[in-house]
Amino acid sequence: MNAFVLPYAPSEQEGFIPERLERLTAVMQRQIDEKKAPGASMLIARHGKFVYRQCLGALRPGGPAMPDDAIFRIFSMTKPIVSVAAMMLAEEGRLTIIDPVSAYIPAFVDVKVGVPNGDRLDLAPPRRPITVQDLLRHTSGLTYGFTGASPVQKLTKAAGVRNPDRTTAENVEAIAALPLMHQPGDAWEYGVSTDVLGRIVEIVEGARLSDVLRARIFGPLGMTDTAFFTPEAKLARRADPFSFDFMTAAGIDPVNATSPPKYESAGGGLVSTLADYTRFTAMLSQGGALDGVRILSPQTIAFMASDHLDANANRNHYLLWPGHGFGLGFAVRTEPGRAPSPGSVGEYFWGGMMGTTFWISPRDSLFALLMVQSPEYREYFRVLLRNLVTAANA
Repeated sequence: MNAFVLPYAPSEQEGFIPERLERLTAVMQRQIDEKKAPGASMLIARHGKFVYRQCLGALRPGGPAMPDDAIFRIFSMTKPIVSVAAMMLAEEGRLTIIDPVSAYIPAFVDVKVGVPNGDRLDLAPPRRPITVQDLLRHTSGLTYGFTGASPVQKLTKAAGVRNPDRTTAENVEAIAALPLMHQPGDAWEYGVSTDVLGRIVEIVEGARLSDVLRARIFGPLGMTDTAFFTPEAKLARRADPFSFDFMTAAGIDPVNATSPPKYESAGGGLVSTLADYTRFTAMLSQGGALDGVRILSPQTIAFMASDHLDANANRNHYLLWPGHGFGLGFAVRTEPGRAPSPGSVGEYFWGGMMGTTFWISPRDSLFALLMVQSPEYREYFRVLLRNLVTAANA
């Protein structure tokens, strides 16, 4: 097997049972045969070497075989990348995570908290300002319009704060005009926090987010296919699901842009490839550097991959697995049990709405990626992959 981003090592030399990795391939192929996804690409690495890589099935329904360089919509796997960009600015002393968001975006000075009161939504002042740390760990009180039916979520959905016809700055201004779902710091609430964070990155850098990511992360790491759109010349390589119905029912743009969009969603707008995201994940796994290029310090990576939720913060959210907390851009495993799959305390990970996912286990010196376009089965695929990779350890 030839090198693919990282040096290759036979799996048995790195503590895996080859027959059980073959089982991983067979089980994933069965999911494809059962029409849970047109195809999938997977990679497992340990000690800085990849030990397993498979591209299975088709690029799209009725399309060609899944290639190495397929382009996937990664949705919320955009969030860890933008979080890294923000922490690069923190390392340079250009922001601190305790900064109030309003120091960068004045519209957040007057933000209010929505308090349901019978049929009425009362507005209360926040007990403290939203900070950059709140954006990174999803404790800002900001939400998505498609993750529930609370009064604030309904308002968020009606406001269309991820409108592709508005600029990033205009969408963030619209976000600031909405009430918060919780007091800052009180609860882990998945939402548009990272979109606001991306706008702060733009303000500090004085450039569009795409230009910042390309100059600071994509270029240095050689992530040549990761962008907020798929150019016409690359469309033949873009993976598609069986249907976009799940996405459109939730009111989510399936990200079909073929030219630079007005709105560059820091929370979910990127497309990428297995090779590109392997480079990004390898950088994290190796303490912030890859091939002699340092993005962040090892201490900053460890800080990001630690649980940042307060002990009394409400973690009861269907998108945050039991036994986990949240760091600065990633979910973090805090307990060996309670989670839906085996693993090691200290693992950190995230995924995207189309089913893409990655996780890193510092204790096991291991990381793995799954690139797939199957929104209906996204959680199923993530748990299945974890179970099968864990079972392949010798």
